[in-house]
Amino acid sequence: MTVGLLEQYRVLIAPGLQDSGPAHWQSRWQLLHPGFERVVQDDWDSTELGPWSARVGEVRRQDLRPTLIVAHSFGCLATVDSIVADPAQVAGVLLVAPADPDQFAAGLLPALALPCPSTVIASSNDPWISAASAALWAQRWGSTLVEVGALGHINGESGLADWTFGQLQLQALAERAHHARRND
Repeated sequence: MTVGLLEQYRVLIAPGLQDSGPAHWQSRWQLLHPGFERVVQDDWDSTELGPWSARVGEVRRQDLRPTLIVAHSFGCLATVDSIVADPAQVAGVLLVAPADPDQFAAGLLPALALPCPSTVIASSNDPWISAASAALWAQRWGSTLVEVGALGHINGESGLADWTFGQLQLQALAERAHHARRND
């Protein structure tokens, strides 16, 4: 991945339930890019959106640089909730295999366009969200939808290693964020 444009941003990794283990692409990206920071939750097994969202917001406020957030699964819901509460410093979000908001955050997440460039990456056979629901939420959030075929939950079990395609999507998001910031 070309890191030049990414160097203009703080990159936060927001894992989902049970964190992202060593085989997960999020963990591998942190090894490739030691400057990427991770949001660490107090309880990786809790499905209470409020504390997860608050932690994302807390970590975001520790640094005032423009930030790209790379979220997975339940971390996507926490990220969206955090951004809706306070969009400051968020330049863009990459929402990979979001957990289904209708299952985990019914009524808590607005069906509004996010105030920054966003991309939802969805798998056709994700057990945590149907392809149709992922497309619906991407539309509601004003996100670019990227369908990647049958990759399951796009996690460690998907065998993606460093997931070059995902890194290219992060680079594309950084470019969109850069153009959006220039036009403000």
